[in-house]
Amino acid sequence: MTGTGPVEPVNPPDADESYEVIGVDTPRLADRLAARWAGLSTRTRAAVLATGLAGLAAAGALLLSPDDPEPRDPLDLSAWPVNVTRWDYLGTGSTANSPATSGRYRFAVSVLRGPDVTLRVTGAAFDGIRAQTVPRPEFTVPGGTTRRITVEISVSDCSELPLDAGFHYLDVTLRNTHAIQRHSFIFGGAFSRDVSELLHAACDAVPARPGPRPTGSASSQNAD
Repeated sequence: MTGTGPVEPVNPPDADESYEVIGVDTPRLADRLAARWAGLSTRTRAAVLATGLAGLAAAGALLLSPDDPEPRDPLDLSAWPVNVTRWDYLGTGSTANSPATSGRYRFAVSVLRGPDVTLRVTGAAFDGIRAQTVPRPEFTVPGGTTRRITVEISVSDCSELPLDAGFHYLDVTLRNTHAIQRHSFIFGGAFSRDVSELLHAACDAVPARPGPRPTGSASSQNAD
């Protein structure tokens, strides 16, 4: 038989064989971490644990804290118009071509903080007196600013007026984005003296009302 030779074993024990291995993974992450952890000293392990616990505590605090600050108390009155508006009396204004029963008085109106405040003077201290701002009955003062305004006071009835009152006030309606309020701003000192001068000028010259006319007939007597 040609082409024959000695028969050799299929897998001789001393054969130098090589194998192509496909799809074998590298060591898993957990296995690598476990191996590294095992190689750490006791002191290093304790430091790592302490750092991890601190990080967990910080994360829990962030998760439990509210995202937004607490809303402002809607009943907080500090920004309502009466509480942020100030009136200062500056003196009398021009009364040229005004009747003797009217006077003009200047004020500085300040809005100390917050949104704009719109104001309207609606009256004065006593019945028989009218008051309003001129030239317009309503005005607005921006927040954080001061505006000078003029109030015209007119005497309409002297019969019940106290001519020398020590205090006079103005009735004012105020509004801003928080509220609409009615308030009386009380003034003494120079403003009361100036208004008293107006009342005297308007009312001192008013003639007294005549008394009732006598009724019935007069009798006569003849003398001898």
